[in-house]
Amino acid sequence: MAYDGTDFSGWARQPGRRTVQHELEAALATVLRTPVALTVAGRTDAGVHATGQVAHADVPRAAWEDQRERLVRRLRGLLPPDVAVPAVTEAPPGFDARFGALARHYAYRLTDTDAGPPPLRRADTVGWPRRLDVAAMDAAARRMTGRHDFAAFCRRREGATTVRTLLELAVARDGDVVTVTASADAFCHSMVRSLVGALLAVGEGRRAPEWPAGLLARRQRADEVVVAPPGGLTLLGVDYPPDADLAARALVTRALRT
Repeated sequence: MAYDGTDFSGWARQPGRRTVQHELEAALATVLRTPVALTVAGRTDAGVHATGQVAHADVPRAAWEDQRERLVRRLRGLLPPDVAVPAVTEAPPGFDARFGALARHYAYRLTDTDAGPPPLRRADTVGWPRRLDVAAMDAAARRMTGRHDFAAFCRRREGATTVRTLLELAVARDGDVVTVTASADAFCHSMVRSLVGALLAVGEGRRAPEWPAGLLARRQRADEVVVAPPGGLTLLGVDYPPDADLAARALVTRALRT
């Protein structure tokens, strides 16, 4: 699924707030005529976008068979214009959108041009007021990959581990647009935007390229790391193992995360 997160208070249901989960569950329940509870691959924060989000739900077989051929079209008629579901399919046995995932892929877009973001990209591109040294940012980013405790870059949740395997963190410039790409087995709360915030400090020359990696020795949130604005972040996609390995992957991940 895809969504423009600008006007949402994040993915997860919250009383009295507009969320992606609420919009999707309400639309699905209307079409399928049964309550629907979605489990999502990545619980995006308020203002964060997605082009490749994945979720699953358990629904009665009869409801699914009755609507499977026209479900995407009917959802289009019910969902608001800032949410889209391009495909719905029956999941293989053992599939779990959250615990079965191998990797999540994000991109953070910003521009350091004096003119700011192009009007048609203003929702997913942050305007940065100072010119950035992308080479220094990329050098800092590449020191961060691997399996580490990212407590310094996470908003801790009680009982949750902050150990993650960062598969890729890279920074590249295309004209006036700077893109930070990040891939990991999973990301803890605010981790991607905190990593971007640390890299921005390097890009502005306020911190040395070695500084972000040095924070990995900490076991609590680093207050000096500024969380980057949410609007530049987009969940691009989620990787899963072959169908035969889905159940085993979910069991392993549950043991690690809970």
